[in-house]
Amino acid sequence: MDAQGIAYVCGALAMSLAAISCGLGIAWLARASVEGSARQPEAAGGIRTTMIIAAALVEAISLYTFVIAILLVTK
Repeated sequence: MDAQGIAYVCGALAMSLAAISCGLGIAWLARASVEGSARQPEAAGGIRTTMIIAAALVEAISLYTFVIAILLVTK
């Protein structure tokens, strides 16, 4: 296998691991958010805001991985 083939495999592996981990992270955030809102309904607004900010940060990891994968494939 040549260097370009290895770069394709590494890019695909990086993106698949990032997608799986981000999916699990967002699922964990949603579960904790719903549980917190059910326990304290009066704090649901603050919990929702915090969850959205945390979900955006988790998604940023996936976007950074996408950029790195593109750099690997195009090098």
